Amino acid sequence: MGAKERQEQILAILEKEGYVTAKYLSEVLSYSSATINRDLNALQQQQRLTRTHGGVELARTQYVPIFFRSHKMRAEKRDIGRAAASFVKDGDTIFIDGSTTAQCMEQFLIHRKDLTVITNNIVLAANLSAYAIKVICLGGTVVEAPSMLGGNETVEFAARYRVDKMFFATRAVTSGGTVAGGIYDLMLKALAKNAKEVFYLVDHKKVDQPFETIYCDFHAVQYVISDYDFPTETKNAFPGTQFVRSEKTEG
Repeated sequence: MGAKERQEQILAILEKEGYVTAKYLSEVLSYSSATINRDLNALQQQQRLTRTHGGVELARTQYVPIFFRSHKMRAEKRDIGRAAASFVKDGDTIFIDGSTTAQCMEQFLIHRKDLTVITNNIVLAANLSAYAIKVICLGGTVVEAPSMLGGNETVEFAARYRVDKMFFATRAVTSGGTVAGGIYDLMLKALAKNAKEVFYLVDHKKVDQPFETIYCDFHAVQYVISDYDFPTETKNAFPGTQFVRSEKTEG
């Protein structure tokens, strides 16, 4: 078992148990205490766990409301949105998730012809419907006020659709290509299953920030669009993924 796989197992154990000792991990995974401690140090450096009093627990992130997230990294998100929108062609059917990053695609899509947009973002759906764009808003419960829909009904609706391109963002990613999970994981997986191409959007401030659960890694996406230049070893580890660097623009 490689270090990456072993570290993911450690995180899975912590997700289940909450708090464990290094000795416990050594016994459960059948590795020496030195090996486990190296893994714990690496995960702590990535801010994915916290070591205290001989034990270890997952790093906990603080929830930031949508209103405040929409004002963070606005210029970078706009550039990422522009780069993402450049892949959308006339006649496409696309999914754009409710993230504040993906919503920045909106202004760059309004002149596309015969475009269909599926989203769980009520505000995005309302804005795009003012143009000659067919908009489908997934049903469900508002899980993040005022505009983000989620829950079992949203997953069921999402599974009905096939899309040419799927665009989504999450709250964090590692520089090694592991994507943070969250409350929309089941919806995203349902859509990704029926998507021809999957695009992951992320700004540099989210790289190597702590997170609690894992959604996927870069094997699950065809494109990563970011203002961050991922390490060469990461790019080499995911040969089926294209890394697109967003260009900085003025204004």
